[in-house]
Amino acid sequence: MSASDRAGPVSGVAGSLSLEGGRPLVGRVRVPGDKSVSHRALVIGALAAGESVVRGLSDGDDVRRTADAVRALGARVDDGKVSGGPDRLGEPAGPIDLGNSGTSMRLLAGVVASWPWTVRLVGDASLSARPMDRVAEPLRLMGAQVSGHSARCLPPLTVEGGVLRGLDYTPPVASAQVKSCVLLAGLRAAGDTVVREPVLTRVHTEELLTRAGARITDERGPGMHVVRVQASELVPFELDVPGDPSQAAFWITAACLVPGSEVTVERIYTGPARRGVLDVLVRMGAALDEVPATRPGDLAATSDVVARAGPLVATEVRAEEIPGLDEVPVLAVAAACAEGTTVFRDVGELRVKESDRLAGVAELVRAFGARAEVSGDDLFVDGVPALVPARFDARFDHRLAMAAAVAGLAASAAAGPGGSTASASGPTRVDGWDAVATSYPGFERDLARLRSDRPRRAR
Repeated sequence: MSASDRAGPVSGVAGSLSLEGGRPLVGRVRVPGDKSVSHRALVIGALAAGESVVRGLSDGDDVRRTADAVRALGARVDDGKVSGGPDRLGEPAGPIDLGNSGTSMRLLAGVVASWPWTVRLVGDASLSARPMDRVAEPLRLMGAQVSGHSARCLPPLTVEGGVLRGLDYTPPVASAQVKSCVLLAGLRAAGDTVVREPVLTRVHTEELLTRAGARITDERGPGMHVVRVQASELVPFELDVPGDPSQAAFWITAACLVPGSEVTVERIYTGPARRGVLDVLVRMGAALDEVPATRPGDLAATSDVVARAGPLVATEVRAEEIPGLDEVPVLAVAAACAEGTTVFRDVGELRVKESDRLAGVAELVRAFGARAEVSGDDLFVDGVPALVPARFDARFDHRLAMAAAVAGLAASAAAGPGGSTASASGPTRVDGWDAVATSYPGFERDLARLRSDRPRRAR
């Protein structure tokens, strides 16, 4: 079985986007609310006794799945308000369908493990091929029963919860989702629950639990991050969800690559473990300006980022710089346009995303006329003077689809690899485009705002 078979089925066309490259992007854009923060705000709001106010939630399908999931547990979610608490929550009437959202499944598993319920968590074909053993193991050690298919605990996932005991846990692979799952379970466990990370991952769960009054400590040092939580009663909170840096990365990178472009992405989260894409692009020579834009209701540092077109050079990107690896596909597009060979180190986790994203990124780079090679868990991308238009199947993976759109915006029909005459002509076409609705349903609308021509759907 190939790596792509393990990671999930390859989609059919499932909707296509056709667009022309070469036209500058100019203007200001506000990307959806941070997806990671949105998931956690809904879950923690559902656990807090009372009404929390959450402004600017992501409008993607993944976050809607989390909202529907906490509703199924008894919380009320309506117009930016989340009403929850132990007195409202109860065993759901049936399976909870989480669509394509692995974050939703991992967070919900941690929540329901501490209640005397049996909960079945299901998803679509892609999610059903994503391993859940990394959350099943610590939850079992805490006293819950968690079952799925095969040794990798593939969904559907059945969680039989109850009285839990705290544990001291070091995940085998750094993962904010695993850390969050364990911490959420620890909110109702006996004794301390401790998660140790050699590499800092996204800290949104810790930030939000602190805001909700949890008994939590967070210790950071070189090569060490230790989070400790005790059983806690949570209180309501207010939150302005900042813009998602993983979505902002598409516009920032596109502005760096398309001549004549200047784009300002407003109010994006630039707190711990989320600014890696900016740091990598600056190291590649990108013309970026960062203007602080933090407001009282923000979770952490927020900035407006101004990106302008200019030449890029290759660099080495370590996995710990991009926790979650979400920005690797679009950074690979930047690498395809940079002078030299960019190396992405230890990015094997991309194989178990919505698709085999590691193979998909390499195919994307090659499709647009650059060179890419996977060696073990490393990805090598050789830049070329100009990308060429292409047709690319995104495998119903939203990040591959949007990264391919950025490559299409940067592509020129006049030049091919090494500056030769292109064999490709006409527009770029991205198949599997409908997947973008899971995280950024307004992508085409925002593209139209930044260009004078509107992208058109392929027939």
